[in-house]
Amino acid sequence: MQNLQIIGATALLPDRLARTSVLVEGGHVAALDAASDAPSIDASGLILAPALVDIHGDAFERQLMPRPGVVFPLDAALFETDRQLAGNGIATAFHALTLSWEPGLRSLDMAASVIRGLARLAPRLAAENRVQLRWETFCPEALPLIAEAIAGPLTPSIAFNDHTSMAALHPDTPLQVRPFEQDPTFPVADLTSPGFAAKMADRAKRAGLSIPDYVALFQARWDRRADVPATIAQVAAMGREAGLAMLSHDDSQPQTRAHFRALGAKISEFPMNRATALAARDAGDWIVFGAPNAARGTSHLGSPGAGEMIRAGLCDILASDYVYPAMLAAMARLRAEGLALETLWPLIAANPARASGLTDRGTITQGARADLVLLDWPEGETPRPVMTLRAGRIVHLASSDLLPQR
Repeated sequence: MQNLQIIGATALLPDRLARTSVLVEGGHVAALDAASDAPSIDASGLILAPALVDIHGDAFERQLMPRPGVVFPLDAALFETDRQLAGNGIATAFHALTLSWEPGLRSLDMAASVIRGLARLAPRLAAENRVQLRWETFCPEALPLIAEAIAGPLTPSIAFNDHTSMAALHPDTPLQVRPFEQDPTFPVADLTSPGFAAKMADRAKRAGLSIPDYVALFQARWDRRADVPATIAQVAAMGREAGLAMLSHDDSQPQTRAHFRALGAKISEFPMNRATALAARDAGDWIVFGAPNAARGTSHLGSPGAGEMIRAGLCDILASDYVYPAMLAAMARLRAEGLALETLWPLIAANPARASGLTDRGTITQGARADLVLLDWPEGETPRPVMTLRAGRIVHLASSDLLPQR
């Protein structure tokens, strides 16, 4: 951490773009347009913006397991993930860390290793690496690990995921409009059919199991479905007691959103249809869509387009989801389509920070934490982060020309 001033840049302020100097002292934005003898960075021709806050990203899984069944050394994987975060202008990240009943990549053993590894390596990491406890609701065995993470040095968030019911869904029912998972009439596939076995092939490979063994494990877990609501209530109580931000994932019905809202989950993560997003909006919930969706112009699952949702006022936050560069790529596409940068940027900075309870960052305002990114952004092109600061410390630098000078 050092005192410095950034001069000559066009700064993305909460209400406008303006050419101004930004003075950083003690890890915070001390002043705008103030005279100072602190070392200066000449950022002429660049855009200075609040650093990104990623509310949900699971691209780190590719570092942990770069090929199916190939587990990479943990520390090296986490360092590489951290490097990618800082290099993409992300100063705060909530890693969507799955806590599942599956063995392998998304197992509790792997999740525990990541949680403990991030805590151990924290002093050496560039970005603030937090975890989103992406809890699979059919996994009550995760509760001790959830408690451990809550007691850790960096407060996590909790996301309620039910990929078990989604996998068991009868093929005649579209995923995007499936009923509330706890509905007793939820349409279930024939779990003994060849079609279901074929559907489980990729999951089995990820878990390191044969398809028959995975299907048997799935069936045993599905047989415990009646216990799930009580476990959900227990985890939600843990989150409320700790004051955590809580999210529900892939909501497909207003009823689903209402259920989790009543439990304290005020963030709808990737609602799968417009009606559910509208219900979330009407209730004042935060709404998250994927930045890859916005960058590509479409959802890979057939869910609503993020750009369309932004224009309709039904999206507050864009998450990296499964690829870190998507957040800036989304900004480039949406800006090129005519949306104002001052309107867009809160989707990847101020709003995810506020929704996560991190009110000290996400804006260039006096007193805010100096989480900043300098962007090389020629008109009509994709922005390139050339410097990222976390709490006033330079954690990514693309050119020695930007080193502070006396």
